Amino acid sequence: MADTKKITIGHLYPDLLNLYGDRGNIACLMKRCMWRGIDAETIEYNLGDTIDFSELDIVLLGGGSDREQMIVCSKLQEIQPDFKSYVEDNGVVIAVCGGYQLLGSYYKTDEGVMEGLHLVDLYTEQGEGRLISNIVLQSDLVSMPVVGFENHGGRTFINGNKPFGKVLFGNGNNDESGYEGVVYKNVIGTYLHGPLLPKNPEICDWLIERALERKYGQCDLEPLDDHEENEANQYIYERFAEHKSR
Repeated sequence: MADTKKITIGHLYPDLLNLYGDRGNIACLMKRCMWRGIDAETIEYNLGDTIDFSELDIVLLGGGSDREQMIVCSKLQEIQPDFKSYVEDNGVVIAVCGGYQLLGSYYKTDEGVMEGLHLVDLYTEQGEGRLISNIVLQSDLVSMPVVGFENHGGRTFINGNKPFGKVLFGNGNNDESGYEGVVYKNVIGTYLHGPLLPKNPEICDWLIERALERKYGQCDLEPLDDHEENEANQYIYERFAEHKSR
């Protein structure tokens, strides 16, 4: 019998960065591993905890208010070199909303400039009004549409990096470029929440596959019966993106 594969997920500062139900992303990752017989464990790190990135296969950085982001960012600066090394070594990261903004160089707000982690070459500036909408993307990472909800005051500019997807409905990074999110190595940064992964099982599996490949080498995930998830995804796509194109 083959050895059981194991994935360790690090949930960074869920006491502060869980504004948009990010624990739902953790639950989805855990469940889809469990259904395949993959041993999955989640470690929650709060302020004051020591983070050993060498133990982690997937890192979730969620969303929070500007105030909470500021608290977390000052803490993350202490471990920035380790986090940067993890990213450059193809560590898997899913960063949502506020977590997405923290990946970059800075976030300029009316209250001042928040220094980012410089993990990905991007920056965010506060705009007038909030971009609030259901959103549908076409992403090169998966075959299905990517669906979710966005609610952000920041406008993010990803410079020459690859976007997470092309906006079919909604606003995206800055309501100008026509694209949403960023992909850098095995990092996905995105404004899509609600949470993201239960609505988009292919994205969840992309993260799991990348983590297993990094740890064990080539890995093909066993397909799951996703007909209910696919029907829900298709409903959202048809309601918004297809309706817009008519």
